[in-house]
Amino acid sequence: MNARRLWAPFAHRVELITGGSRVAMGQDAGGWWSVKVEGRLARTDYAFSIDGGEPIPDPRSCFQPDGVMAFSRPINHSEFQWSDGGWRSPELGSSIIYECHIGTFTADGTFAAAIDRLEYLKSLGITYLELMPVAEFPGDHGWGYDGVDLYAPHHAYGGPDGLKRLVDACHRIGLGVILDVVYNHFGPSGNFLPALGPYLTDRYRTPWGNAINFDDAGSVEVRRLVCDNAIMWLRDYHVDGLRLDAVHAIFDISAIHVLEQLATEVRALEARIGREFLVIAESDLNQPRLVTSSEAGGYGLDAQWSDDFHHALHAYLTRERSGYYEDFGSLADVAKALAGSYVYDGIYSRHRKRVHGRPAGTLPADRFIACIQNHDQIGNRAAGERLGHLISADGLKIAAALLLTSPFVPLLFQGEEWNASSPFQYFTAHTDPVLAQAVRDGRRREFAQSIGEAAEVPDPQAAETFARSKLKWEEREHGEHAEMLAWYRKLINYRRNRLPLDQVSVDFDEAARWLRMRNGAIEVVCNFAEYEVSIPIDPRDRAMRVVLASKEPLSLSPAEIVVPPLSIAILE
Repeated sequence: MNARRLWAPFAHRVELITGGSRVAMGQDAGGWWSVKVEGRLARTDYAFSIDGGEPIPDPRSCFQPDGVMAFSRPINHSEFQWSDGGWRSPELGSSIIYECHIGTFTADGTFAAAIDRLEYLKSLGITYLELMPVAEFPGDHGWGYDGVDLYAPHHAYGGPDGLKRLVDACHRIGLGVILDVVYNHFGPSGNFLPALGPYLTDRYRTPWGNAINFDDAGSVEVRRLVCDNAIMWLRDYHVDGLRLDAVHAIFDISAIHVLEQLATEVRALEARIGREFLVIAESDLNQPRLVTSSEAGGYGLDAQWSDDFHHALHAYLTRERSGYYEDFGSLADVAKALAGSYVYDGIYSRHRKRVHGRPAGTLPADRFIACIQNHDQIGNRAAGERLGHLISADGLKIAAALLLTSPFVPLLFQGEEWNASSPFQYFTAHTDPVLAQAVRDGRRREFAQSIGEAAEVPDPQAAETFARSKLKWEEREHGEHAEMLAWYRKLINYRRNRLPLDQVSVDFDEAARWLRMRNGAIEVVCNFAEYEVSIPIDPRDRAMRVVLASKEPLSLSPAEIVVPPLSIAILE
């Protein structure tokens, strides 16, 4: 015997539509409605009608086989046969994360097709596969950040069983899985929640409109929607961790912040089932409280993305100064990010026109996840250019080496390791023509000033925008792509054999354009100049030797190393 339940305190009458019938639902306490279903109806697609209106899907639907506007399909999670009974998640501090968009990762763009690439990731030295959002969103393809059915894996990717098979396959060969989830807004298309109850609040505004209601009247059940969703992915889909999108757009002045509540409930799940999970935040607040323990007044999350490292290195290498890159651009910024995680740690930000951030203090470096490329930093550009489209291969090799010898947890974006030629552009497949045109116009307006001609912005709705963002796997075996892949393999192998890397000191010469990072027993010397430079080294009580270099050093003595233009060397 089962029941269909819906939280809809705004409704006066709710009906369950299933099997060709409408069945009146009873009103329970707290704004809930419910009705029992038995036999065949318990496995039949269903929808709800509010006050006699058109059918709408279940906000907690497990599967939307026909998209965000269609009927929901019930799923019995106990029917899937898992093979990962002895699995334990890898330790984050010694890990390398690989961010992947299912739709563009392979030609087919499905969970099943991604399985065929797992052995490659394992051989590369990847520890965790991080999936961009897979919760049901409008259309057959998109980034996934405009999802509305938080509990339903996207139908075009392969639905619930497809995701389970991918996670099971990852665990079978020793890869963990992190899932990107979005709890800061709901997508516009297929979003029926505002008509059901106080899911949103006008107390705060986000870039996507009113904020999700985590602290206003009626917020108890909204918090439950989110926390239950997080637990579901970990429990029913066996994922090893969650990456919480843009938590700076989650507003909550409750005594217990919703992020702390979520982390506490995840720890309780760990105790119940005997597995450890990761909760990782994306935030531009430079707020160490996120990853400080709850006992010390923090939210108790495991790690957060370190944007300042990316911004500092990107701005220095590309010399871009628009948008948030206005706050970066010096070698001193790169050095500060390497040594202290945050560049903006309570200092004035020109871009924000205010003081920003606070020091990371004694937080260990493995609480921070760093990258030189990710979906945002590529895809939020007008044409979706990767770093390799903006700088030389020599510069990219320096960036990769700094990332993979840094004290932080490195994250790679799909295809980065072979300097993929495919851009990662912003693409959508909205079926509502009004919304589609609004997205198209908004994208053009956003970049009209920065690129001069708004018409140059790829049309998000065009099929070719999605198609050109797909990886070309065959290119990694040829020419400069194969050379870059070989460099990444060497760096990843070196890192895995030299961990931990957590005792960092950095010296640099802004005018001469060199940087030296001491990290544990190794020393990394970088020449960002177009000419050779002599860099002093710190041999301590022994002579240093070059173990890996993007270009062979011209000379090495106990006191200095002569480094070729635009190159990096690792000594020990």
